[in-house]
Amino acid sequence: MALHIVVCVKSTPSSMNIGVDAATGLPKTAGIPTALNPFDEFAVEEAVRLKERVPGSTATALTLGPDAAAEVLREAIARGMDAGVLVCGAEFEGGDSLATSRALSAAIKKLHAEKPVHLVIFGKNTSDVGAGVVGTQTAAWLDWASASAIKKIDSIDEQSATVTRMMEDGVDTVKLTLPACLSTVKEINEPRLPSLKGKMASKKAVFPKWTAADLGLEPGQVGAAGAGSAILKASLPPARPAGLKVEGATAAEKAAKLIDILVERKLI
Repeated sequence: MALHIVVCVKSTPSSMNIGVDAATGLPKTAGIPTALNPFDEFAVEEAVRLKERVPGSTATALTLGPDAAAEVLREAIARGMDAGVLVCGAEFEGGDSLATSRALSAAIKKLHAEKPVHLVIFGKNTSDVGAGVVGTQTAAWLDWASASAIKKIDSIDEQSATVTRMMEDGVDTVKLTLPACLSTVKEINEPRLPSLKGKMASKKAVFPKWTAADLGLEPGQVGAAGAGSAILKASLPPARPAGLKVEGATAAEKAAKLIDILVERKLI
């Protein structure tokens, strides 16, 4: 038994200090440093652990983005993945989760035709958009089984996987027929750091670059043209007002003044 695992990763801004362009009303992302989406680190780690658990298995990282997004594929290989594929082209720009999941599903179908894919793993969500729906949407395009909020893969073979997922009132144990898509949560593992061997392999890695035409998709099916939604305007959250500092010579005096303030404002 050997598995072929695909992990979908994304290059996201590594800084939280992102402004908004007053002219366009959109986030100013040009020139912002990027890195592997933090939640995808857990998905990559789980794929590597499955490789160790099931000898002979292979893991492929898949990302959609500009040429620079190849760096997250190198990061994934440095952490133990075997190969990577970049879905890239101007036609993909401006897409939402619907357009992105359609493109990813087409890429997974292409990988599946080359070598059967058993499992596709996603991070919980991305740090830039945070919708957390691309995994289940991709599964829907593929017509594969899917489950989200996965905290443990209990058992797996080439036909099925039994997983534990977090729920608001506890946990569920679910058995899925493979191939399937899973979206993980942070509780699933503790990501390892890139190894020296992995870093060396990542520097030598060459990634195929697939366009919409390579995936059998029309330009109108992906990117802004294939999106089901659009960002009309973005804005920063309002600045928080300055807090109230309670002055006093001693802790008891400060406490007494605080109580007076709370009573005055009818909070106690």
